Amino acid sequence: MDVLNLAHGSFYMIGAYTAYTVVMATQNFWLALLVAPVLLAVIGAALEMVFFRRLYRHGHLPQVLMTFGFTLVFVDLIRSRFGPTTRAIPPPPGLGGAVHLATATFSSYSLFVLGIAIVIGALLVIGWRLTRLGVVLRAGVSDKEMAGLLGIDLPRTFTFTFAFGAALAGLAGVIAAPEFAIYPGMDANVLILALVVVVIGGLGSIEGALLGAAVIGLGYVIGSTLFPQFAIGLIFALMAAVLIIRPSGLLGRRS
Repeated sequence: MDVLNLAHGSFYMIGAYTAYTVVMATQNFWLALLVAPVLLAVIGAALEMVFFRRLYRHGHLPQVLMTFGFTLVFVDLIRSRFGPTTRAIPPPPGLGGAVHLATATFSSYSLFVLGIAIVIGALLVIGWRLTRLGVVLRAGVSDKEMAGLLGIDLPRTFTFTFAFGAALAGLAGVIAAPEFAIYPGMDANVLILALVVVVIGGLGSIEGALLGAAVIGLGYVIGSTLFPQFAIGLIFALMAAVLIIRPSGLLGRRS
């Protein structure tokens, strides 16, 4: 959508806390996997209609300022409701063990997370390239005026897309909850990595985001193994190298 949304990490955090709330109340992880995306879709649609829709034509800087403000509001709301204590939930039944592949050992839940990521990534690429909604969205981002003259309901399309993105962030929060600690401010860590992924892959490219995520993931694992003290530094070194060689990102659109 060509929108810089720094509150996306907050959607992820809300999804994790929704998972914690649902699991503590029902002991059902799979129910949380349904509730959180729906809740975040509603929040995302409301924010898009009330706030974001007014900023599309004003460029990225107002979007950054407004969404940074949202991150401060959301983290304070979470802290006031749940306190500063770190929370955790167990993996769902059947995914708490380990799997041995060749000479390596992986946790069952990590493989589950990997499988979910691959499926969602593939569906996003298919939806972006092969469905009518993907065509309409690409046309609307490229030339809003012409798309409107052709009778495309861009406001409804953008609201649905923004809500869908928020739902995916909530889903990610639920899936990450058994793997990582849940605490106020957890959004900042994932947001930094997400921004690096977008910069490396290229703004506006789903394939670029997938490629950027793979580069960052492999870079971090290799860096943690060979240079544990500089693993995070290696990620930013990769980003800097991409910006020098190709400022628009690996698969981003050239200005």
